[in-house]
Amino acid sequence: MAFLLEHLAQTLVVLGIACLIVEVAVLGFATFVLFFLGLSLVISGGLMYAGMLDQTWLTALWFNALVTTLLAVFLWKPLRRMQDVTDDKEVTSDFAELTFTLEKDLNAESRIFHTYSGIAWQLKSKQPITAGTQVKVVKKEVGAFWVEPN
Repeated sequence: MAFLLEHLAQTLVVLGIACLIVEVAVLGFATFVLFFLGLSLVISGGLMYAGMLDQTWLTALWFNALVTTLLAVFLWKPLRRMQDVTDDKEVTSDFAELTFTLEKDLNAESRIFHTYSGIAWQLKSKQPITAGTQVKVVKKEVGAFWVEPN
């Protein structure tokens, strides 16, 4: 314990970096709580190391409580907005280049399956397609390929 008091600034910086690593790597930047605490610990450790704050546990406790609260108040909404931004762009994959010939007629009521990579995918289409037509996969869903004539 005496070692930690002697090196309080370094201890706070190490704890802060550990909190930031856990928040980003383990929690995936989902809660922000450890992010605010980690930043606060790094800031207070840096200020103590620079001699701008007393190196006492009481100073560290009060300063971190204040700075963590201020960081949460000012950064919560911007970080939440940043987290809510989503990309709805369709992801391309090796399925996008998949073409094959239909063995049976395909319409809205039919339940036709195509085996690809060991999985039986249900085929769906917005328009009726006759058997023997070359089709390409244009969209993927869970367990289903949407196809159109090639």
